[in-house]
Amino acid sequence: MNPRPPDASAESPYAWCRLMVSLALMTLGGVGMYSVTVVLPRIQADFNVARGDASLPYTLTMVGFGLGGVLMGKLADRFGVMVPVLGGSVGLGLGLIAAGASGSLWQFSLAQGLLMGLLGTSATFAPLVADTSRWFTRRRGIALAICMSGNYLAGAVWPPVIQHFVESHGWRQTYMGIGVFCLVVMLPLALVLRRRPPELPGPVAAVASPGPQVSTERPLGLSPGTLQALLCVAGVSCCVAMSMPQVHIVAYCTDLGFGAARGAEMLSVMLGMGIASRLISGWISDRIGGLRTLLLGSVLQGVALLMFLPFDGLVPLYLISGLFGLFQGGIVPSYALIVREHFSPAQAGARTGTILMATLFGMALGGWMSGVIFDLTGSYQAAFINGIGFNLLNLAIVVFLLRRAPRHGQGAGTGAVNTVSTPV
Repeated sequence: MNPRPPDASAESPYAWCRLMVSLALMTLGGVGMYSVTVVLPRIQADFNVARGDASLPYTLTMVGFGLGGVLMGKLADRFGVMVPVLGGSVGLGLGLIAAGASGSLWQFSLAQGLLMGLLGTSATFAPLVADTSRWFTRRRGIALAICMSGNYLAGAVWPPVIQHFVESHGWRQTYMGIGVFCLVVMLPLALVLRRRPPELPGPVAAVASPGPQVSTERPLGLSPGTLQALLCVAGVSCCVAMSMPQVHIVAYCTDLGFGAARGAEMLSVMLGMGIASRLISGWISDRIGGLRTLLLGSVLQGVALLMFLPFDGLVPLYLISGLFGLFQGGIVPSYALIVREHFSPAQAGARTGTILMATLFGMALGGWMSGVIFDLTGSYQAAFINGIGFNLLNLAIVVFLLRRAPRHGQGAGTGAVNTVSTPV
């Protein structure tokens, strides 16, 4: 066999350069997810619909995002990550342009869900996460955290940018302009990802770990399908809880009389702190493993949601938004690390895509449920309580899985896993 070029190996300078490109692509692609939350009040007024109906485009975007993650993950496993990213860049750009030109809510929803969600943003999330996990070994946790920070960096950067241009040029022109920008910038970046990841290890891992080895034949004493199903349910529940502040904070601030601009700033603060949270959680997960990091994030997210109930002043909302971002930013990256710790790397794209799809379904479900609950009750208090209930379900699943984990740890992302190929 011909050896790979020295810079095409795991942990190499090329791997770190590739990580930075993935971070940039995920940041740019994230506009498909966050743009609709900023223009939600405008959509409601422009199309003269109820709050629940105006939340539908976001829900369809997240459903498409989740389904597309599985599709794009399988494409990446087969053809390499560059192929889905190139297609996704085109889908995202065209989707933004089509959404800006839409004449009705259903046209806007279709552009958001099909072009921007299913074919666009999905290609810059799960495939990039799975690809990153195959380029790092000892620093896999922090590498995944850096990569997935792009999702929150998008949330920190895009809302104030979009809000500025919406106020000065209108939401339609803003959408179209961003669509052209994404096409021009993302397509050249995607070409950097043309190299395939380092060759996978053999059927049995040779890396030693201080704790007991983890077998992918019966991960945590469960069948791979059962573990994946539990992680999917956990992903849905934690993200139903997560979606309430992220999706409705702009509308919430508008209802309280603070204005959409203040809400966009709070969303930016929330997701900016989420970047710090993801980096800190990545460092932590390299030491305690994915499951324990997920437990920590779930507990802290529940605390932050409780804090929204008694406080609705401007300054407290800024502070709580920042704390919410700081507490929950490491939750979703933990699932990607859990997949890499307990499943075969040959299945990384499909399994990561499936579980991340569940988290996106949770965001979609939670965003829609919160709008409906608001329409029924006239306030967001019941929506926050609904999120807390789903967060408790996530916490129960994580505790159940932790009780089945090896006593001395799980390798903490060090690559100390048995890589026997397993059935679904």
